[in-house]
Amino acid sequence: MLASRAFVGLTLRSLASVGVDVTLPQFRTLVVLAVRGPQRSSDIAEELGVNPSTGTRMCERLVRKGLIFRMPDPGDRRVVRLGLTRSGQDVVDRVLAARRAELVRIVAATAGTWQPAVTETLTAFAAAAGEVGEPDWWLGWSASAEPS
Repeated sequence: MLASRAFVGLTLRSLASVGVDVTLPQFRTLVVLAVRGPQRSSDIAEELGVNPSTGTRMCERLVRKGLIFRMPDPGDRRVVRLGLTRSGQDVVDRVLAARRAELVRIVAATAGTWQPAVTETLTAFAAAAGEVGEPDWWLGWSASAEPS
């Protein structure tokens, strides 16, 4: 629990350091879209473990902030998908850069305790939690997906 609180605190500090008006659940929505690409609001709600109406309201707020946009599904015009705007991707990039810098500092301060077993265990933990690995992050973002 202590490590979990530390990671949440690190994310909150990273959000605050870039001066964006985004809550932690809203940021998680942006991350889902960055990793998975355009999604229906119901898919986002399921990923976040919230009611569909809660997910829809959160996405509406992000649309109003200019961080995500709506687009028709090419396979079914009745379906609306949500994607990241360039501003939304910029928020994700800046927050992750701040978080990465803080993690580098923390790992450097505890360098003597990091062994291959610790790294492997944390990697397995992240995989079991459903997190996408660092090399796969870029797959979800396409600058050409945003309407002109």
